[in-house]
Amino acid sequence: MTILHKPIRVAILIFPDVTISTAYGMFDLFKGVGRDWGFMTTGEPGRPLMEPELVATHTNTFEAANGINITPSKSIHDFPDPDIVCVPDVFVPIHGEWAGRFEKELDYLRTAYARGATIATACSGALLLAEAGLLKGCEATTHWSYCDYLRRQYPDIKVHSQRALVASGDGQRLVMAGGGTSWLDLALLLIARWCGVEEAMHTARVYLINWHSIGQQPFAHLASPPRVDDAVVADCQVWIASNYQLPSPVMQMVQRSGLPERSFKRRFQQAAGMSPLEYVHNLRLEEAKLMLERNDQPIEDIANDVGYEDAGFFSRLFRRQVGMTPATYRKRFGGMRRMLAASKV
Repeated sequence: MTILHKPIRVAILIFPDVTISTAYGMFDLFKGVGRDWGFMTTGEPGRPLMEPELVATHTNTFEAANGINITPSKSIHDFPDPDIVCVPDVFVPIHGEWAGRFEKELDYLRTAYARGATIATACSGALLLAEAGLLKGCEATTHWSYCDYLRRQYPDIKVHSQRALVASGDGQRLVMAGGGTSWLDLALLLIARWCGVEEAMHTARVYLINWHSIGQQPFAHLASPPRVDDAVVADCQVWIASNYQLPSPVMQMVQRSGLPERSFKRRFQQAAGMSPLEYVHNLRLEEAKLMLERNDQPIEDIANDVGYEDAGFFSRLFRRQVGMTPATYRKRFGGMRRMLAASKV
């Protein structure tokens, strides 16, 4: 895209449920586009190419979700026509009732999108796009822990839980990042679109940003926590947490429940959102991930220890569910764990 002479206007939408690290991080990153590379390489700052603002429904100081006060620079009424609207993460319960708390913000998103703005969300911020109705029939992503909620609440959205970045909607103007620091990928993509690839590369080099090429699937926790809605299912979940490596674990849960097999599987699916076998696989793979991180035990032995006699089946299942082979996972995350352990003072 041709670089415009007028700075790109970016509204970073904030509210009391936001955590400020992403909001301020976006602000700093966008503020430095065009300016910081020259300053770092020649000592002379360049011309800023983006104009970020912290925008809220009012300009009063408020306490953000992590307890830090934050002051908007403009209200949504003072910044009605942004080129880009960024929504940082929303700190709301995964299973809580939060709909209806952001009506003014949702109206702002709908209006900006209708006027041609790009709407970009980080982490759980995608929930606001869904609630605004902007993601109907679209592809999406969000933090891995919110993906199942997004699927259940908005079944007309195709959720990609494994991807760290998704562009969707009219003209690919709905851009969503997954969890954690994948908002950095989001910011680089926006900079590349609006200011050019070279400026995005300059920004990445100044801030030492690595692209999340492996997505977010390897970081996800696969096993859902026990639910207490159904006492029989919850009891079986607690039991299987210590007995997942046993042979025929699903049949043992069926026997423990005292229910007919079909009834138990139906109730488990309703309570946990997955079949009993899927739940067992997830528990086993989570334990395998920890073992791969913590020791150099042969992969075949790890497979056997968590309940799989066929190491080949284990490796195929691990790759499908985690997004990389056991060996690759060990190299990446085992290495990280060793470096962190070695850094202790």
